[in-house]
Amino acid sequence: MEFESVIGLEVHAQLKTKSKIFCSCSTAFGDEPNVNTCPVCTGMPGVLPILNKKVVEFAIKMGLAVNCTINTYSIFARKNYFYPDLPKGYQISQYELPIAEHGYLVIQTNKGDKKIGITRIHMEEDAGKSIHSSSESFIDLNRTGVPLLEIVSEPDLRSPEEAVSYLKALRSILVYLDICDGNMEEGSFRCDANVSIRPKGENTFGIRTEIKNINSFRHVQKALEYEIERQIDLVLDGEEVVQETRLYDPQKNITKPMRSKEEAHDYRYFPDPDLVPLVLDENWINEIKKSLPELPESKFKRFKENYGLGQDEALTLTAEKDLADFFEKTVELGANPKKVSNWILSELLRVLHEHKLGLKESKFTPFQLYNLLELINKGLISGKIGKNIFEHLVLSGDDPEKYVKEKGLIQISDSSELEAIIEKILDNFPKEVERYKNGEKKLQGFFVGQVMKATKGKANPQLVNSILQKKLV
Repeated sequence: MEFESVIGLEVHAQLKTKSKIFCSCSTAFGDEPNVNTCPVCTGMPGVLPILNKKVVEFAIKMGLAVNCTINTYSIFARKNYFYPDLPKGYQISQYELPIAEHGYLVIQTNKGDKKIGITRIHMEEDAGKSIHSSSESFIDLNRTGVPLLEIVSEPDLRSPEEAVSYLKALRSILVYLDICDGNMEEGSFRCDANVSIRPKGENTFGIRTEIKNINSFRHVQKALEYEIERQIDLVLDGEEVVQETRLYDPQKNITKPMRSKEEAHDYRYFPDPDLVPLVLDENWINEIKKSLPELPESKFKRFKENYGLGQDEALTLTAEKDLADFFEKTVELGANPKKVSNWILSELLRVLHEHKLGLKESKFTPFQLYNLLELINKGLISGKIGKNIFEHLVLSGDDPEKYVKEKGLIQISDSSELEAIIEKILDNFPKEVERYKNGEKKLQGFFVGQVMKATKGKANPQLVNSILQKKLV
Protein backbone atom coordinates (compact mmCIF):
# COMPACT_ATOMS: atom_id res chain seq x y z
CA MET A 1 0.00 0.00 0.00
CA GLU A 2 1.27 3.46 -0.92
CA PHE A 3 0.65 6.36 1.44
CA GLU A 4 0.75 10.12 1.06
CA SER A 5 1.29 12.66 3.80
CA VAL A 6 -1.05 15.56 4.53
CA ILE A 7 0.65 18.51 6.21
CA GLY A 8 -0.61 21.83 7.52
CA LEU A 9 1.60 24.39 9.25
CA GLU A 10 0.89 26.94 11.97
CA VAL A 11 3.59 29.60 11.88
CA HIS A 12 4.25 32.08 14.68
CA ALA A 13 6.04 35.23 13.52
CA GLN A 14 7.22 37.74 16.11
CA LEU A 15 6.58 41.27 14.90
CA LYS A 16 9.28 43.95 14.79
CA THR A 17 7.54 46.46 17.03
CA LYS A 18 9.44 48.35 19.72
CA SER A 19 6.75 47.71 22.31
CA LYS A 20 4.48 44.80 23.21
CA ILE A 21 1.00 44.25 21.83
CA PHE A 22 -1.00 45.49 24.83
CA CYS A 23 1.50 47.57 26.85
CA SER A 24 4.53 49.82 26.37
CA CYS A 25 7.18 47.32 27.58
CA SER A 26 10.16 46.72 25.29
CA THR A 27 10.30 43.72 22.99
CA ALA A 28 14.14 43.66 22.96
CA PHE A 29 15.65 40.17 22.79
CA GLY A 30 18.44 39.10 25.16
CA ASP A 31 17.83 41.51 28.05
CA GLU A 32 18.17 40.40 31.67
CA PRO A 33 15.24 38.17 32.72
CA ASN A 34 12.03 39.86 33.83
CA VAL A 35 13.15 43.46 33.21
CA ASN A 36 10.76 44.13 30.31
CA THR A 37 7.58 43.62 32.32
CA CYS A 38 4.77 45.64 33.84
CA PRO A 39 1.44 44.98 35.60
CA VAL A 40 -0.32 44.61 32.21
CA CYS A 41 1.87 41.91 30.64
CA THR A 42 2.30 40.07 33.95
CA GLY A 43 -1.47 39.90 34.41
CA MET A 44 -1.93 41.87 37.63
CA PRO A 45 -5.56 42.29 38.79
CA GLY A 46 -7.41 45.37 37.57
CA VAL A 47 -5.15 46.27 34.63
CA LEU A 48 -6.44 46.92 31.10
CA PRO A 49 -4.74 46.08 27.80
CA ILE A 50 -4.39 48.78 25.10
CA LEU A 51 -3.91 47.55 21.53
CA ASN A 52 -0.69 48.56 19.71
CA LYS A 53 -1.75 50.13 16.36
CA LYS A 54 1.54 49.09 14.68
CA VAL A 55 0.68 45.42 15.30
CA VAL A 56 -2.59 45.88 13.41
CA GLU A 57 -0.77 47.61 10.54
CA PHE A 58 1.74 44.76 10.29
CA ALA A 59 -1.05 42.17 10.35
CA ILE A 60 -2.83 43.94 7.48
CA LYS A 61 0.43 44.08 5.49
CA MET A 62 0.96 40.36 5.85
CA GLY A 63 -2.64 39.54 5.03
CA LEU A 64 -2.49 41.58 1.83
CA ALA A 65 0.89 40.11 0.86
CA VAL A 66 -0.54 36.57 0.91
CA ASN A 67 -3.80 37.43 -0.86
CA CYS A 68 -6.05 37.29 2.20
CA THR A 69 -9.35 39.03 2.73
CA ILE A 70 -8.85 41.69 5.40
CA ASN A 71 -11.79 41.69 7.76
CA THR A 72 -12.84 45.21 8.69
CA TYR A 73 -14.45 43.77 11.84
CA SER A 74 -12.53 41.37 14.08
CA ILE A 75 -12.57 40.39 17.73
CA PHE A 76 -9.97 39.48 20.33
CA ALA A 77 -10.64 36.38 22.40
CA ARG A 78 -9.26 34.79 25.54
CA LYS A 79 -7.65 31.40 25.02
CA ASN A 80 -7.72 29.78 28.45
CA TYR A 81 -5.04 27.37 29.58
CA PHE A 82 -2.64 27.14 32.49
CA TYR A 83 1.13 27.15 32.17
CA PRO A 84 3.67 28.63 34.61
CA ASP A 85 4.91 31.24 32.10
CA LEU A 86 1.37 32.46 31.34
CA PRO A 87 0.60 34.46 34.49
CA LYS A 88 -2.92 35.57 33.50
CA GLY A 89 -4.02 31.98 32.93
CA TYR A 90 -5.19 32.95 29.43
CA GLN A 91 -3.65 34.23 26.22
CA ILE A 92 -5.22 37.10 24.30
CA SER A 93 -5.63 35.89 20.73
CA GLN A 94 -8.26 35.87 17.98
CA TYR A 95 -10.56 32.98 17.24
CA GLU A 96 -13.85 33.11 15.31
CA LEU A 97 -13.26 36.53 13.74
CA PRO A 98 -9.56 36.93 12.81
CA ILE A 99 -8.12 39.98 11.05
CA ALA A 100 -7.34 38.09 7.80
CA GLU A 101 -8.41 34.85 6.13
CA HIS A 102 -8.84 32.88 2.88
CA GLY A 103 -5.47 33.66 1.29
CA TYR A 104 -2.82 31.69 -0.55
CA LEU A 105 0.89 31.51 -1.24
CA VAL A 106 2.55 30.11 -4.38
CA ILE A 107 5.62 27.93 -3.77
CA GLN A 108 8.18 26.40 -6.12
CA THR A 109 8.26 22.59 -6.28
CA ASN A 110 10.05 20.10 -8.53
CA LYS A 111 6.75 19.81 -10.42
CA GLY A 112 6.35 23.57 -10.88
CA ASP A 113 4.30 26.20 -9.05
CA LYS A 114 1.88 25.08 -6.34
CA LYS A 115 -0.73 27.18 -4.57
CA ILE A 116 -0.94 26.62 -0.80
CA GLY A 117 -4.08 27.92 0.89
CA ILE A 118 -3.84 30.11 3.98
CA THR A 119 -6.80 29.60 6.28
CA ARG A 120 -6.30 32.58 8.55
CA ILE A 121 -3.92 35.09 10.04
CA HIS A 122 -4.56 36.38 13.51
CA MET A 123 -2.84 38.54 16.12
CA GLU A 124 -1.97 37.29 19.56
CA GLU A 125 0.41 37.79 22.46
CA ASP A 126 3.32 35.47 23.21
CA ALA A 127 3.72 33.63 26.49
CA GLY A 128 6.82 33.79 28.68
CA LYS A 129 9.66 31.31 28.81
CA SER A 130 10.33 28.48 31.26
CA ILE A 131 13.92 27.48 31.94
CA HIS A 132 14.42 24.08 33.55
CA SER A 133 17.47 22.56 35.24
CA SER A 134 17.77 19.15 36.87
CA SER A 135 16.48 20.46 40.20
CA GLU A 136 14.93 23.89 39.58
CA SER A 137 12.70 25.79 37.20
CA PHE A 138 12.83 29.49 36.38
CA ILE A 139 10.43 31.85 34.63
CA ASP A 140 11.41 34.73 32.34
CA LEU A 141 8.40 36.93 31.53
CA ASN A 142 10.19 39.32 29.15
CA ARG A 143 8.55 37.60 26.18
CA THR A 144 5.05 37.74 27.70
CA GLY A 145 2.95 40.09 25.58
CA VAL A 146 5.36 40.22 22.63
CA PRO A 147 3.19 40.55 19.50
CA LEU A 148 2.81 37.54 17.22
CA LEU A 149 1.08 36.75 13.97
CA GLU A 150 -0.17 33.20 13.73
CA ILE A 151 -0.39 32.14 10.08
CA VAL A 152 -2.35 28.93 9.56
CA SER A 153 -2.09 27.05 6.27
CA GLU A 154 -4.63 24.72 4.70
CA PRO A 155 -3.55 21.03 4.74
CA ASP A 156 -2.29 21.39 1.17
CA LEU A 157 1.33 20.32 1.67
CA ARG A 158 2.18 16.78 0.61
CA SER A 159 5.83 16.34 1.56
CA PRO A 160 8.48 17.63 4.00
CA GLU A 161 10.18 19.33 1.02
CA GLU A 162 7.00 21.25 0.19
CA ALA A 163 6.65 22.24 3.85
CA VAL A 164 10.17 23.68 3.89
CA SER A 165 9.57 25.48 0.58
CA TYR A 166 6.39 27.03 2.02
CA LEU A 167 8.17 28.12 5.21
CA LYS A 168 11.03 29.71 3.27
CA ALA A 169 8.58 31.58 1.05
CA LEU A 170 6.58 32.78 4.06
CA ARG A 171 9.70 33.91 5.92
CA SER A 172 10.92 35.82 2.83
CA ILE A 173 7.65 37.76 2.65
CA LEU A 174 7.77 38.68 6.34
CA VAL A 175 11.36 39.93 5.98
CA TYR A 176 10.61 41.81 2.72
CA LEU A 177 7.75 43.57 4.50
CA ASP A 178 10.17 44.41 7.35
CA ILE A 179 7.65 43.25 9.94
CA CYS A 180 9.62 40.24 11.29
CA ASP A 181 13.37 39.59 11.39
CA GLY A 182 12.81 35.88 10.59
CA ASN A 183 15.41 34.79 13.15
CA MET A 184 14.62 31.13 13.82
CA GLU A 185 17.36 30.69 16.43
CA GLU A 186 15.86 33.43 18.61
CA GLY A 187 12.33 32.11 18.06
CA SER A 188 11.13 35.06 15.95
CA PHE A 189 9.93 32.58 13.32
CA ARG A 190 8.81 29.15 14.47
CA CYS A 191 6.18 26.64 13.49
CA ASP A 192 3.96 23.81 14.64
CA ALA A 193 3.32 21.09 12.07
CA ASN A 194 0.14 19.03 11.79
CA VAL A 195 0.75 15.80 9.89
CA SER A 196 -1.27 12.72 8.99
CA ILE A 197 -1.09 9.98 6.37
CA ARG A 198 -3.65 8.33 4.12
CA PRO A 199 -3.62 5.76 1.31
CA LYS A 200 -2.82 7.40 -2.02
CA GLY A 201 -5.98 8.30 -3.91
CA GLU A 202 -8.16 8.76 -0.82
CA ASN A 203 -9.63 12.17 0.06
CA THR A 204 -10.47 11.63 3.72
CA PHE A 205 -7.96 12.80 6.33
CA GLY A 206 -6.18 10.44 8.69
CA ILE A 207 -5.60 10.97 12.42
CA ARG A 208 -3.13 13.83 12.77
CA THR A 209 -0.41 14.59 15.23
CA GLU A 210 1.04 18.01 15.97
CA ILE A 211 4.78 18.63 16.28
CA LYS A 212 5.40 21.73 18.42
CA ASN A 213 7.85 24.63 18.15
CA ILE A 214 10.26 23.54 15.42
CA ASN A 215 12.85 26.27 14.94
CA SER A 216 14.90 25.48 11.84
CA PHE A 217 14.14 24.46 8.26
CA ARG A 218 16.33 21.38 8.64
CA HIS A 219 14.53 20.31 11.81
CA VAL A 220 11.14 20.79 10.13
CA GLN A 221 12.16 18.47 7.31
CA LYS A 222 13.71 15.85 9.62
CA ALA A 223 10.81 15.93 12.09
CA LEU A 224 8.22 15.48 9.33
CA GLU A 225 10.20 12.70 7.64
CA TYR A 226 10.42 10.81 10.93
CA GLU A 227 6.78 11.37 11.89
CA ILE A 228 5.46 10.29 8.47
CA GLU A 229 7.54 7.10 8.62
CA ARG A 230 6.40 6.45 12.21
CA GLN A 231 2.74 6.75 11.27
CA ILE A 232 3.14 4.50 8.21
CA ASP A 233 4.84 1.84 10.35
CA LEU A 234 1.98 1.99 12.88
CA VAL A 235 -0.68 1.53 10.22
CA LEU A 236 1.16 -1.31 8.49
CA ASP A 237 1.50 -3.05 11.87
CA GLY A 238 -2.26 -2.83 12.38
CA GLU A 239 -2.05 -0.14 15.08
CA GLU A 240 -3.79 3.22 15.27
CA VAL A 241 -2.24 6.67 15.15
CA VAL A 242 -3.10 8.56 18.34
CA GLN A 243 -4.06 12.23 18.07
CA GLU A 244 -1.51 13.97 20.25
CA THR A 245 1.06 16.75 20.49
CA ARG A 246 4.67 15.64 20.04
CA LEU A 247 8.10 17.25 20.39
CA TYR A 248 11.02 16.80 18.01
CA ASP A 249 14.35 15.71 19.54
CA PRO A 250 17.07 16.80 17.07
CA GLN A 251 19.80 14.83 18.89
CA LYS A 252 17.98 11.51 18.46
CA ASN A 253 16.08 12.59 15.33
CA ILE A 254 12.77 11.36 16.72
CA THR A 255 9.44 12.83 17.77
CA LYS A 256 8.14 11.93 21.22
CA PRO A 257 4.77 12.42 22.96
CA MET A 258 4.21 15.66 24.87
CA ARG A 259 0.49 15.64 25.67
CA SER A 260 -2.87 14.65 24.21
CA LYS A 261 -3.93 17.00 21.43
CA GLU A 262 -6.20 19.84 22.51
CA GLU A 263 -9.25 20.85 20.53
CA ALA A 264 -10.62 24.39 20.33
CA HIS A 265 -13.25 23.70 22.99
CA ASP A 266 -10.51 22.72 25.45
CA TYR A 267 -9.35 26.34 25.47
CA ARG A 268 -12.81 27.73 26.28
CA TYR A 269 -12.46 30.67 23.89
CA PHE A 270 -14.66 33.69 24.57
CA PRO A 271 -14.47 37.37 23.51
CA ASP A 272 -12.11 39.38 25.68
CA PRO A 273 -14.29 41.78 27.72
CA ASP A 274 -11.40 44.25 28.11
CA LEU A 275 -10.93 44.83 24.37
CA VAL A 276 -13.60 46.32 22.11
CA PRO A 277 -14.09 44.83 18.62
CA LEU A 278 -11.49 46.02 16.10
CA VAL A 279 -13.11 48.04 13.30
CA LEU A 280 -10.84 49.00 10.39
CA ASP A 281 -11.18 51.89 7.97
CA GLU A 282 -11.13 50.74 4.31
CA ASN A 283 -9.11 53.83 3.37
CA TRP A 284 -6.37 52.82 5.81
CA ILE A 285 -6.26 49.30 4.35
CA ASN A 286 -5.94 50.77 0.83
CA GLU A 287 -3.11 53.07 1.96
CA ILE A 288 -1.24 50.09 3.40
CA LYS A 289 -1.84 48.15 0.18
CA LYS A 290 -0.25 50.94 -1.88
CA SER A 291 2.79 50.98 0.40
CA LEU A 292 3.65 47.29 -0.08
CA PRO A 293 7.10 46.68 -1.61
CA GLU A 294 7.82 44.34 -4.53
CA LEU A 295 7.43 40.89 -2.99
CA PRO A 296 9.62 37.78 -3.51
CA GLU A 297 7.35 36.02 -6.02
CA SER A 298 7.17 39.10 -8.29
CA LYS A 299 10.90 39.74 -7.94
CA PHE A 300 11.67 36.08 -8.70
CA LYS A 301 9.73 36.23 -11.99
CA ARG A 302 11.31 39.58 -12.93
CA PHE A 303 14.85 38.32 -12.24
CA LYS A 304 14.25 35.34 -14.54
CA GLU A 305 12.73 37.42 -17.32
CA ASN A 306 14.89 40.57 -17.17
CA TYR A 307 18.25 39.06 -16.29
CA GLY A 308 18.04 35.62 -17.92
CA LEU A 309 18.65 33.78 -14.65
CA GLY A 310 17.76 30.14 -14.07
CA GLN A 311 15.04 29.15 -11.62
CA ASP A 312 17.41 28.09 -8.81
CA GLU A 313 19.55 31.20 -9.25
CA ALA A 314 16.57 33.55 -9.15
CA LEU A 315 15.01 31.69 -6.21
CA THR A 316 18.17 31.94 -4.09
CA LEU A 317 18.86 35.57 -4.97
CA THR A 318 15.32 36.71 -4.16
CA ALA A 319 14.89 34.67 -0.97
CA GLU A 320 16.57 37.44 1.04
CA LYS A 321 15.78 41.09 0.26
CA ASP A 322 19.33 42.22 1.12
CA LEU A 323 20.79 39.71 -1.33
CA ALA A 324 18.33 40.67 -4.09
CA ASP A 325 19.14 44.36 -3.59
CA PHE A 326 22.88 43.64 -3.63
CA PHE A 327 22.56 41.76 -6.92
CA GLU A 328 20.43 44.41 -8.58
CA LYS A 329 22.60 47.34 -7.47
CA THR A 330 25.70 45.60 -8.87
CA VAL A 331 23.96 45.00 -12.20
CA GLU A 332 22.77 48.62 -12.31
CA LEU A 333 26.43 49.72 -12.17
CA GLY A 334 26.95 47.92 -15.48
CA ALA A 335 28.05 44.41 -14.52
CA ASN A 336 26.92 41.32 -16.43
CA PRO A 337 23.90 39.80 -14.56
CA LYS A 338 25.01 36.20 -15.08
CA LYS A 339 28.53 36.89 -13.80
CA VAL A 340 27.19 38.82 -10.81
CA SER A 341 24.88 35.92 -9.98
CA ASN A 342 27.73 33.39 -10.26
CA TRP A 343 30.03 35.38 -7.96
CA ILE A 344 27.31 36.00 -5.37
CA LEU A 345 26.10 32.39 -5.28
CA SER A 346 29.48 30.65 -5.47
CA GLU A 347 31.82 33.05 -3.64
CA LEU A 348 29.96 35.63 -1.57
CA LEU A 349 27.54 33.23 0.10
CA ARG A 350 30.40 30.82 0.82
CA VAL A 351 32.48 33.49 2.59
CA LEU A 352 29.49 34.78 4.56
CA HIS A 353 28.57 31.23 5.62
CA GLU A 354 32.13 30.32 6.65
CA HIS A 355 32.43 33.44 8.80
CA LYS A 356 28.81 33.32 10.05
CA LEU A 357 28.12 36.80 8.75
CA GLY A 358 25.00 38.43 7.39
CA LEU A 359 25.37 40.53 4.25
CA LYS A 360 24.84 43.73 6.25
CA GLU A 361 27.53 42.68 8.73
CA SER A 362 30.16 42.31 6.02
CA LYS A 363 32.01 45.32 4.60
CA PHE A 364 31.47 44.27 1.00
CA THR A 365 29.41 46.49 -1.32
CA PRO A 366 27.94 46.20 -4.83
CA PHE A 367 30.48 48.81 -5.98
CA GLN A 368 33.35 46.59 -4.82
CA LEU A 369 31.99 43.54 -6.65
CA TYR A 370 31.49 45.63 -9.80
CA ASN A 371 35.08 46.92 -9.57
CA LEU A 372 36.45 43.41 -9.06
CA LEU A 373 34.59 42.12 -12.12
CA GLU A 374 35.87 45.07 -14.15
CA LEU A 375 39.47 44.21 -13.19
CA ILE A 376 38.87 40.69 -14.51
CA ASN A 377 37.06 41.88 -17.66
CA LYS A 378 39.92 44.25 -18.53
CA GLY A 379 42.48 41.49 -18.04
CA LEU A 380 44.18 43.31 -15.17
CA ILE A 381 43.78 40.24 -12.94
CA SER A 382 42.72 36.66 -13.64
CA GLY A 383 39.54 35.10 -12.35
CA LYS A 384 41.70 32.87 -10.16
CA ILE A 385 43.39 35.86 -8.52
CA GLY A 386 39.94 37.42 -8.07
CA LYS A 387 38.78 34.33 -6.18
CA ASN A 388 41.99 34.22 -4.13
CA ILE A 389 41.53 37.78 -2.86
CA PHE A 390 37.73 37.69 -2.60
CA GLU A 391 37.51 36.61 1.04
CA HIS A 392 39.89 39.41 2.07
CA LEU A 393 37.81 41.99 0.20
CA VAL A 394 34.55 40.83 1.80
CA LEU A 395 36.00 40.92 5.31
CA SER A 396 38.11 44.07 4.98
CA GLY A 397 36.08 46.33 2.71
CA ASP A 398 39.27 47.21 0.76
CA ASP A 399 39.02 48.75 -2.70
CA PRO A 400 39.79 45.91 -5.18
CA GLU A 401 41.91 47.96 -7.59
CA LYS A 402 43.97 49.60 -4.86
CA TYR A 403 44.50 46.25 -3.14
CA VAL A 404 45.73 44.36 -6.23
CA LYS A 405 48.14 47.21 -7.05
CA GLU A 406 49.53 47.27 -3.51
CA LYS A 407 50.02 43.50 -3.55
CA GLY A 408 51.56 43.49 -7.03
CA LEU A 409 48.82 41.28 -8.44
CA ILE A 410 48.19 43.17 -11.67
CA GLN A 411 48.24 40.67 -14.52
CA ILE A 412 50.88 40.79 -17.26
CA SER A 413 48.96 41.48 -20.47
CA ASP A 414 51.79 42.94 -22.52
CA SER A 415 52.13 40.53 -25.47
CA SER A 416 55.76 41.44 -26.20
CA GLU A 417 56.76 40.83 -22.57
CA LEU A 418 54.97 37.47 -22.53
CA GLU A 419 56.43 36.45 -25.90
CA ALA A 420 59.94 36.93 -24.52
CA ILE A 421 59.14 34.79 -21.46
CA ILE A 422 57.48 32.07 -23.58
CA GLU A 423 60.37 31.91 -26.07
CA LYS A 424 62.82 31.41 -23.22
CA ILE A 425 60.67 28.59 -21.75
CA LEU A 426 60.36 26.87 -25.14
CA ASP A 427 64.14 27.06 -25.54
CA ASN A 428 64.52 25.42 -22.09
CA PHE A 429 62.23 22.50 -22.95
CA PRO A 430 63.12 21.38 -26.52
CA LYS A 431 62.08 17.73 -25.93
CA GLU A 432 58.62 18.78 -24.74
CA VAL A 433 58.28 21.10 -27.76
CA GLU A 434 59.12 18.19 -30.07
CA ARG A 435 56.61 15.91 -28.33
CA TYR A 436 53.92 18.58 -28.65
CA LYS A 437 54.59 18.93 -32.35
CA ASN A 438 54.36 15.14 -32.68
CA GLY A 439 50.81 15.18 -31.37
CA GLU A 440 50.94 15.44 -27.54
CA LYS A 441 48.71 18.52 -27.47
CA LYS A 442 48.03 18.15 -23.74
CA LEU A 443 51.57 19.47 -23.16
CA GLN A 444 50.20 22.95 -23.77
CA GLY A 445 49.04 22.86 -20.16
CA PHE A 446 52.62 22.08 -19.09
CA PHE A 447 53.90 25.16 -20.93
CA VAL A 448 51.16 27.36 -19.46
CA GLY A 449 52.19 26.13 -16.01
CA GLN A 450 55.82 27.02 -16.68
CA VAL A 451 54.82 30.54 -17.77
CA MET A 452 52.70 30.96 -14.64
CA LYS A 453 55.60 29.76 -12.51
CA ALA A 454 57.97 32.21 -14.18
CA THR A 455 55.56 35.13 -13.73
CA LYS A 456 54.38 34.11 -10.24
CA GLY A 457 50.87 33.60 -11.58
CA LYS A 458 50.57 37.09 -13.05
CA ALA A 459 50.49 36.18 -16.76
CA ASN A 460 47.20 36.66 -18.58
CA PRO A 461 46.22 33.00 -19.21
CA GLN A 462 44.15 33.72 -22.34
CA LEU A 463 47.03 35.65 -23.90
CA VAL A 464 49.54 32.98 -22.87
CA ASN A 465 47.49 30.25 -24.60
CA SER A 466 47.11 32.37 -27.72
CA ILE A 467 50.87 33.05 -27.98
CA LEU A 468 51.75 29.40 -27.28
CA GLN A 469 49.47 28.18 -30.06
CA LYS A 470 51.24 30.48 -32.53
CA LYS A 471 54.75 29.58 -31.31
CA LEU A 472 54.16 25.82 -31.26
CA VAL A 473 52.95 25.49 -34.84
